[in-house]
Amino acid sequence: MKFHLVTLFQEACDAYLSASIIGRARKEKKIEVKYQNPRDFVENKWGKVDERPYGGGPGMVMQATPVVKATERALKGKKGKRVILWFSPSGKQFTNKDADTLAKYDDVVLVCGRYEGIDERAKKILKTSAPVKEFAVGEAVYTGGEVPALAIIDAITRRLPGVLGKDASVEERRIASRAVYTRPETISYKKKNYRVPKVLQTGHHANIDAWREENR
Repeated sequence: MKFHLVTLFQEACDAYLSASIIGRARKEKKIEVKYQNPRDFVENKWGKVDERPYGGGPGMVMQATPVVKATERALKGKKGKRVILWFSPSGKQFTNKDADTLAKYDDVVLVCGRYEGIDERAKKILKTSAPVKEFAVGEAVYTGGEVPALAIIDAITRRLPGVLGKDASVEERRIASRAVYTRPETISYKKKNYRVPKVLQTGHHANIDAWREENR
């Protein structure tokens, strides 16, 4: 599976995507991550990708053409199932179900905006190249689209066969509690003892599942 990030800040993304489970998935060729920088597709000598917004207002807006060209380069020659992801605080909230759906694609292009956003015409043009899905990741507004993009790549990658070792490691596919415990059985801290719930030590799977269901 290939992820293509259209971003001005590859270094911000690659640090996370090269570490831990995601980094191992890349090394084992379970996923591939590629980058396209809109600055490489501008038509001015300064590498300028932003302009003032029509209608006035603070901040700058990313130009449509460099974003479109960067995205089209990412999709060039791709014939499998592909999709373009666009990020907006007003988009559909991203869910585990969306991650399961996207895990079936061959190429996922994640367009990371900056500043006040991307000229809306870019999205309209790109819809002629591949389906565009618009998502929000949480209710907060971020500095750029890189944080939502990383969250989505993480959520999709961990669902791919073999990435977590066992399918049962995907918490949302089993009964999992928001509260988890490990050794030691008792932690003494500032004259107080904090113990693991007794039910988790019984080995009684039905009771443990019932406790986990209650604490989901």
